[in-house]
Amino acid sequence: MLIDIGPLKRHRDFRLLFIGQLISFLGSMVSYMAVPYQVYQLTRSNAWVGALGLAQLAPVLLFGLLGGAYADRINRRRLMLTSEAAMAVVVALLLLNSLLPHPSLAAIFVLVALLQAISAFHTPAMEAVTQKLVDPSEYAAAGALSGFRGSAGAIAGPLLGGVLIAAFGLTGAYLFDVVSFGGAMTCVALMRRTPDPEVQAHSPLTDAKLGVRFALSKPELVGTYLIDIAAMLFAFPVALFPALSLQWGDARMTGVLFSSMAIGSLIAMLLSGWSSRIQRQGRVVVIAAAGWGLFVLGAGLAPTPFLVVLCLVMAGGADMISGLFRGIIWNHAVPNTLRGRLAGIAMISYMSGPLLGNTRAGWVASLSSVRFSLWTGGVTCMIAVIATSLALPKFWNYRSDPS
Repeated sequence: MLIDIGPLKRHRDFRLLFIGQLISFLGSMVSYMAVPYQVYQLTRSNAWVGALGLAQLAPVLLFGLLGGAYADRINRRRLMLTSEAAMAVVVALLLLNSLLPHPSLAAIFVLVALLQAISAFHTPAMEAVTQKLVDPSEYAAAGALSGFRGSAGAIAGPLLGGVLIAAFGLTGAYLFDVVSFGGAMTCVALMRRTPDPEVQAHSPLTDAKLGVRFALSKPELVGTYLIDIAAMLFAFPVALFPALSLQWGDARMTGVLFSSMAIGSLIAMLLSGWSSRIQRQGRVVVIAAAGWGLFVLGAGLAPTPFLVVLCLVMAGGADMISGLFRGIIWNHAVPNTLRGRLAGIAMISYMSGPLLGNTRAGWVASLSSVRFSLWTGGVTCMIAVIATSLALPKFWNYRSDPS
């Protein structure tokens, strides 16, 4: 049942990548909590917090495919280093904005969009590199370790962000994120040089089109995209956390809410040893995504802060199981020559759902209440996930070939 740490023991470069991205993600999650907290502080509006999702959506859609195409054309290690350095500069600008007597709301939105655009180049390169650092038989274990890394950062980052904001203000949170990029870049620089991808004669846009054509030809890939979008579009609750937490406490309570789902994710990853023995990954994705909606519904109806947090913990565990098995499907179905482009397409699917979901949640809450936005989103999510799985029987019946 316990998580398999074998890839960390056997593969030096995978270990360096794991450590570097753990440091980087910890800092990013501090800012992930700080940005909506600052926007709510400036506007006292759930709708404005939700609008952050729209600001990030356009760069995801514009650069997701292009970033994936370049990850299959440029040295992936070099592309990661450049992206990390650029993201550090953007967070430094968020830091400078926070020092102003009257921080600019417009600057926050522009910088968040720019950060997302750079991430669209970084994420596909990182995922394409990861696939080459372990053996195919270790894909499930590597996916679980990546999930563990994300969960650990998503727990510690917002909690640390709450403490930093309470003690030093938003400046302390952004400064921590800037420093974290240095640790990540050091680890990536220590990795062995990766070979340059074979550059095709056609343009990056043509490469992107070939990636889209390949993705649409695989029902198992289309299913992973649509199920995740359906789940996140209707039940992603993060935009509601600043308003919900300030009913109960200060920035530290915001950190607790932001960390709650990640705690469930971490527990799910620590008990993920069984995942490598499952072959019908499609069914697990559907069941886990429906479970996510059920627990968000529970959070909307829970009468006490403790029960709200407990439901969010359970929701995070369900979402991590869904994400783990989507990753296994991607690694089995996508050749590495296309991995950057398909990682870009996957990033569009798993980023656009939460970003649009935040917008939906904030808008509905502004018209009604936070609780109403939560529980109606959970109900709609379950209906959408079940309907999507019924419309995609090949995805429901998908099973991987262990060879």
